[in-house]
Amino acid sequence: MAGSDGDPRTAELWTAVSRLRRELAAHPAEFPDRDIAEDELAALAAMASGGVLLEIPRLRGSLLLIAGAIGSVSALARGLSEVREAVDLFGQPSREG
Repeated sequence: MAGSDGDPRTAELWTAVSRLRRELAAHPAEFPDRDIAEDELAALAAMASGGVLLEIPRLRGSLLLIAGAIGSVSALARGLSEVREAVDLFGQPSREG
């Protein structure tokens, strides 16, 4: 179940990722990094479903890979922006060192 941990940020992430996955699946054009975007969106969906511990660096890494893979596809820009905003809800990764 999406957001099963009761955190509204997780539910927001699940919603944004699900929407972008649907938009990407419906997008007719093929592009070189489409598989990367699909894989990373699947990873984010798994994290948001509560099956994987949410780690901010991992969330941000997935977001960067997705943005790099589909950033030039203007039809997916809004969905990508919604995923970025959902990831931003989790804040910045802590810097240890």
